[in-house]
Amino acid sequence: MKEWMDAIVKPAAGPGLELRRVPVPVPGPGEVLIKIHKTAICGTDVHIYNWDPWAEQHITHPPMTIGHEYVGEIAQLGAGVTGLEIGQRVSGEGHITCHHCRNCHTGNIQWCRNTTSVGVDRDGAFAEYVCIPATNVIMIDPSLPEDVVAFFDAVGNATHTALMWNLVGEDVLITGAGPIGIIAAGICKYAGARRVVITDMNEYRLDLARKMGVDAAVNVSKENLEDVMHGQGLVEGFDVGLEMSGSAPAFRQMCSVMRNGGKISLLGLGKSTVEVDMNDIICKGLTLQGIYGRKMDNWHQMSYMVQGGLDLTPVITHRFRYTDFEKGFEAMNSGKSGKVILDWTK
Repeated sequence: MKEWMDAIVKPAAGPGLELRRVPVPVPGPGEVLIKIHKTAICGTDVHIYNWDPWAEQHITHPPMTIGHEYVGEIAQLGAGVTGLEIGQRVSGEGHITCHHCRNCHTGNIQWCRNTTSVGVDRDGAFAEYVCIPATNVIMIDPSLPEDVVAFFDAVGNATHTALMWNLVGEDVLITGAGPIGIIAAGICKYAGARRVVITDMNEYRLDLARKMGVDAAVNVSKENLEDVMHGQGLVEGFDVGLEMSGSAPAFRQMCSVMRNGGKISLLGLGKSTVEVDMNDIICKGLTLQGIYGRKMDNWHQMSYMVQGGLDLTPVITHRFRYTDFEKGFEAMNSGKSGKVILDWTK
């Protein structure tokens, strides 16, 4: 007999989501069923909710349950699963990889060419239960707060982007004060950066970045970045850049203020082609690194940073019951939010 659950579903091509009753997934061989406690709304979920060009391109088989940021507990083990126990607190890596390509064989699963994504290519975690391969299950220490673990997927993006480079004693520029940029700012300070400067044009989110301990939060529509740099004692330019906005003007400005030999991580996805001054990049000897998803070790790093004192709670600005998910998406679309948590506990 089928069991049923609540789920937030993209019902068809077009704007909006619906709360529906859908069957509880049944774990097959090598799979794990997870009972959801908390979820967090990601920018990807907002794209799907709004049904923008990105969603039109990537959501090809509605109806489907969305969502990929979550924490919960193991409810059922599929045949052949070992090393995990019912009741364990867990989250899950949202990129499901093939285990057969060259990158998977060398441990670089974040670059698997055959990746499918939870909540995008298959049913996701905005539901009372989600089913994923056991190899994607991440065990979560009970000492970690669930509201923070709920958005560990996003923390992993920030961790991957920030810790790509040595940060000890370095001066860091972050372009884009969205939640992941703000989280990255806290990680950079925790990891020993000397100065962390973040830019945006959204005062609400710049204020959140200040709460995360940045040395300067610059509204580039009102302030001159180079003046701020001089006030911070930056003579040669920034050592490390983290591009989180996908904005062409932000990226061009970042390149212009990097020191010779500087290093840039690129996480922000642009809406269109970005023109850059290649001469500036070449003559400065800049290193550019594209970032996608998380390395599996990032899950351990972010857990240990939180246990070691990295406080990510300032990023959380809204909490709702999952039945009030529309309010959560309204907050995200307003631009006046950090991470929005949906509670699925009874």
